[in-house]
Amino acid sequence: MTRAMIATIEAGIRSSSGAPPAGSVWANSMSTLLGSLGLPTVTVTLSNMPRRKRSKRRSNGPEADARRAERRHELLEAADRVVRRDGPAASMDVIAAEAGIAKPILYRHFGDKGGLYLALAERYVDEIMSVLRASWTEGAEPRARLAATIEAYLGFIEKEREAYRFLMHRAVTERPEAQATVSEFLRHVAREVSVLVGDELRRFDLDSGAAAPWAHGLVGMVHLAGDWWLEHQTMSRSALAEYLTTLLWRGFSGLEGGGTSQSELETESSAGG
Repeated sequence: MTRAMIATIEAGIRSSSGAPPAGSVWANSMSTLLGSLGLPTVTVTLSNMPRRKRSKRRSNGPEADARRAERRHELLEAADRVVRRDGPAASMDVIAAEAGIAKPILYRHFGDKGGLYLALAERYVDEIMSVLRASWTEGAEPRARLAATIEAYLGFIEKEREAYRFLMHRAVTERPEAQATVSEFLRHVAREVSVLVGDELRRFDLDSGAAAPWAHGLVGMVHLAGDWWLEHQTMSRSALAEYLTTLLWRGFSGLEGGGTSQSELETESSAGG
């Protein structure tokens, strides 16, 4: 092989455009080289040379982001409809069918099942907090506010029973990410309630340091009591709310001397609300 041939081949290989040198020098050199080696000649053209595959790039920009956000909202709406209808029986397959898409598209928008649960939990948290904030009406007595808050929470989980069961019973059987979503749901509610309790304590010039532990204890107690009540339904919602309000307001020491009768609970419930 001559130096000129080698130089010509190297120049073709180093060509940034991938095209052969001008004229027929490249083809003739390759033909001569292959012939000297006793190999059959080939004709190399741009049409039969391998081409580099173009990678699919995700479109960026404000318009693309807006389209993705809108599509994500539509998928979340479909998931919400399924959950409110089917409760714990809701599945990713059913949600995808409701949205009219393939299941991988759900994962593309939410990452995984835990991501979808988190998005749903955030939606339900916002709804619950709107209900709770509305229950803290201006001018109401502290006990009435407490009773109204408990009543509002119980009313929400009774109305949205399937969504509640999906979050609290289906999600906890899934992966740790889904369990963490439910835990964060309760912590979020407790943090929001602690702000409301703190404001209330400061309004009466009381130590607001108790707001956080009280709020978490209140949410934990009402959550578990409400969960039990949804399954058993042995009393009315208002009766349960009054029982819980009485315990929180009086404490166990306030129940000494024979406790509180049903008629007294009904009287307090009527006076408070």
